Amino acid sequence: MSVKITYFVHGTTTDNQKNVSSGWYDVELSELGIQQSKDLKSQTKDKKFDVVFCSDLKRAYNSAKLTWGGIMPIIPDARLRECNYGDYNAKPSSIVEPMQEDMIMKRFPNGESYEDVKTRLSDFLEFLKQNYNGKSVAIVAHKAPQLALDVLLKNKTWQQAFAEDWRKTHSWQPGWEYKLEAIRP
Repeated sequence: MSVKITYFVHGTTTDNQKNVSSGWYDVELSELGIQQSKDLKSQTKDKKFDVVFCSDLKRAYNSAKLTWGGIMPIIPDARLRECNYGDYNAKPSSIVEPMQEDMIMKRFPNGESYEDVKTRLSDFLEFLKQNYNGKSVAIVAHKAPQLALDVLLKNKTWQQAFAEDWRKTHSWQPGWEYKLEAIRP
């Protein structure tokens, strides 16, 4: 048995449009992000999920609600949050992004490392194995949890995950597929 995961990123935020890296700063979706989330509903109309999990930050929760609200259960989970940039939350992306690959093992001042995000995601994946074996799950979250999934489920190194990130290659798509091998019942 396995858990089929389809990963979606939240819509564009007001910080994205200002080239600000939000981290744990709880920013709103922009008008574009609202439209992207509504458009995702039609782009995924042929996909069937048993449940939608999302980060508890409002940009991810609101994206999920705009796409699947009233259609399927949406469960916010803090383990799916973006990396906590600590002192660098809501700072210019020109400062934060060059630091990210140096913060794989080292924590942002008063924040997290990418390994900390991976630990959160590992815990979440164990939860999925125990409770959603054989199910199809959608996740709406952020960059760091997606990179952690690439490391955990696609056996990429952190360096590979950063280098091949769709944000760098400009290859957005309406969902990325992951397979979580679960325990036999």
